[in-house]
Amino acid sequence: MSMAEIGERLYLRRRVKNALAMTLAFAAAVFGLFWLAWILWTTISKGVAAMNLDLFTMMTPPPDARGGLLNAFFGSAVISLLGIALGTPVGIAAGTWLAEYAHHRRLGQVIRFVNDILLSAPSIVLGLFVYTIVVLPSGGFSALAGAIALAFIALPVIVRTTDEMLRLVPAQMREAALSLGVPQWKVTLQVLMRSARPGIVTGVLLALARISGETAPLLFTAYSNQFWSTDLTGPMANVPMVVFQYAMSPYESWNALAWAGAFMVAIFVLLLSTLARAVLLRKKVMHE
Repeated sequence: MSMAEIGERLYLRRRVKNALAMTLAFAAAVFGLFWLAWILWTTISKGVAAMNLDLFTMMTPPPDARGGLLNAFFGSAVISLLGIALGTPVGIAAGTWLAEYAHHRRLGQVIRFVNDILLSAPSIVLGLFVYTIVVLPSGGFSALAGAIALAFIALPVIVRTTDEMLRLVPAQMREAALSLGVPQWKVTLQVLMRSARPGIVTGVLLALARISGETAPLLFTAYSNQFWSTDLTGPMANVPMVVFQYAMSPYESWNALAWAGAFMVAIFVLLLSTLARAVLLRKKVMHE
């Protein structure tokens, strides 16, 4: 057998393997997208059918009565925004320290490893942790405990994003600023943070999108409330818990509110994800 025939046979074998791999990858993608499209279509079709003005003007109702999710929307906004407010400063500070002061240290590698573990940790575990250290000592569920649980979920996302965005800033910017005699802290705040700001904002938005639909942590911390409440030290209504409770009920009116709440959460997450993409796109256009 000549070398040309051997080469042709090897080339044919590689083409067959490549075609097989591409076919399997395409089939896997279609399989995943099929279920995603089915879930989205079910949520949209059932959620839109349950949309009405009462949803935004009335409180969560008793069984077989008119009502809406006004108190749940308010509670979710309060708990999620408070969770982001608690997690963002700590996450940005930790990510900045990892990128600028612990980049080549063993301690920095250990902290990054622990942060990656928290990034993939089940949210129910974090909810149980906050239940142990906050809810039990305080003697009851509270919106503040729910915000702390959500902050623990958002924290590793913000830390990872801040760390990666700052490490992507060109080293020449650091060297140029330091060569002018600018202190390290001022270089970090006025040069590096300004350059990485769109990416950091994107990380915060993605963290907010992630925690906005979390149910398990709130089950052990904020729980829920049938009425309007602004007390952060007591249980507070929120959309994920209302969806969780109403979806399992035997009442059609509650089931409809559950689908409407799920639809609103999906729309909110979609809008936040789109906004995050727009922020990153703006950064790319500015650099180009």
